[in-house]
Amino acid sequence: MVTNVDIEPEKWFVIVNPVAGNGRGLDDFPLISKLLRDNGIACEPVFTEHKYHATELTVHAVNAGYRRIIVIGGDGTLHEVVNGVFIQRKVRPDEVSLAVISVGTGNDWIRMFGIPERYADAIRAIREEQTFLQDVGLVTYEESHFTQTRYMANVAGAGLDAYVVARHTHLRNKGRRGPWLYIRCLLRSFFRYKSTGVKVWVDGELIYDNLLLSAAIGICQYNGGGIRQLPKAVPDDGLLDITLIRPIHWWHVAFRFKRMFNGDIYTIGHVQHAQGREIRMESIPGTQLEVDGEMLGGTPVSFSILHRAVRVVVGKSFLSGDKA
Repeated sequence: MVTNVDIEPEKWFVIVNPVAGNGRGLDDFPLISKLLRDNGIACEPVFTEHKYHATELTVHAVNAGYRRIIVIGGDGTLHEVVNGVFIQRKVRPDEVSLAVISVGTGNDWIRMFGIPERYADAIRAIREEQTFLQDVGLVTYEESHFTQTRYMANVAGAGLDAYVVARHTHLRNKGRRGPWLYIRCLLRSFFRYKSTGVKVWVDGELIYDNLLLSAAIGICQYNGGGIRQLPKAVPDDGLLDITLIRPIHWWHVAFRFKRMFNGDIYTIGHVQHAQGREIRMESIPGTQLEVDGEMLGGTPVSFSILHRAVRVVVGKSFLSGDKA
């Protein structure tokens, strides 16, 4: 429970997802807590108990006076916290600083910002508190015949991307684990997924009207546990990046698989890239949508940009210009 008391300005509110990273959030919290204390970081930890609880906790924390929040979880937990920052109406979203100690399975957001996976190094970055104002995506989509909105911190996917996330989530819920689970889901889903007819508009201009295998739209560069699907994305340029992949034979993927990770994805002939402030996608039949690794309804979907809208703690490698 977050109470409305006098909060020390330097105190951090810590949101811990105990099930993140196959239970690492809970198992590793004693070590993380000790490291926070050893680094002189005053904090108030609270554990999430259900889906979207991190959003509720964020709203309550900001209303209670906290202006610094640490996320101990994965990309999905950060997604919930960012949405809480925008739902609250106490202060402007960029007046709240967010930091991440990653215990998740994908950890794609931290790759963009040079945040180490090693706990001691991530906490050192929090102690130094070097921050960056990143863009945020506003996503409008259809779910159960109602229009919904959500805020995006990293990358959204449609088509095969969402199909893989749904399959991966299903297997994790059944207890399947392993560092290569997502890649196995991707390879198996590739042969099962059927491309759909898709139209894509960027800033009002129709740029795509054809069968589509996969689409990624985002602020940052990585998704799917290290796949660099948006290698030209700059997280504070005021633009959304989109990568569109036309139907492709398996042997094209097999011989170009490395390019999905090393930033050369646009050298594959079946891949198209665009940038803009607003993106809209329609498909027949409708296709599923995932945002920051969370399943969220489907098409039609539209994205718009909120420029430099949320303040995040970043690593030294990001600030030094080593963003690749």
